[in-house]
Amino acid sequence: MIKHHPHAELLQAHAQGELPLSMSMAVAAHCALCQECQNQIAKLTEQAAKLAFVSSSDDPVQHNASNEIDVVDNDPWQQMLSNIMALPESTMSEPYIESSVTVSHRNIRYQIPRVFRQHIALPWQQIGKVSRMRFDIDEKNTRASLLYIEALGEIPQHTHKGFELTLLLSGEFSDSTGNYVVGDFIILDGNTQHSPTTQTGCLCYTVLDAPLYFTKGISKLLNPIGELIY
Repeated sequence: MIKHHPHAELLQAHAQGELPLSMSMAVAAHCALCQECQNQIAKLTEQAAKLAFVSSSDDPVQHNASNEIDVVDNDPWQQMLSNIMALPESTMSEPYIESSVTVSHRNIRYQIPRVFRQHIALPWQQIGKVSRMRFDIDEKNTRASLLYIEALGEIPQHTHKGFELTLLLSGEFSDSTGNYVVGDFIILDGNTQHSPTTQTGCLCYTVLDAPLYFTKGISKLLNPIGELIY
């Protein structure tokens, strides 16, 4: 059962279209896996849409004595809304109830949320038991990737110069902060040191805005070139 979810402010920002692409994909993918957050996003999106219609300074609507909304004749907004509402239910889209897409690695095919469909064309890069597929996004220092860790693999102990978001898409992993299952949405910063390990293997979506800072063993030798490898 999913225990880790985006916080309320993040869901609100997503519903209002205020998040950068990397984070928006993370929230959308989590909602595809989490009915609870999917329901919250639907409510927040509906509220944002109503507010946009009602609060616009040139909104062609009027309130009558019973506080109901009267629409000005020949209002193009109302006509568009009427056309949408007239569509059969089967043709109206549900943004988080979509078929998944597949991504392959080491002859294994993984089902992942459809929101990633335009970003899974690049090759995998591998170091030991860890593989990464970088996403092609244009967000300055932010890096978004699919991260695969083989069974009995781990990421060396590290902390963060910025933030690290991890959304578990398949398998399991654990670290000093807990045990994680598919759908868990975890954001960490420089206040945490951890070393994620997996017994059976896992596939994650990750977003970082700064290099990892390794804190133990020989992996500390990677810190001087952290800007090149994160």
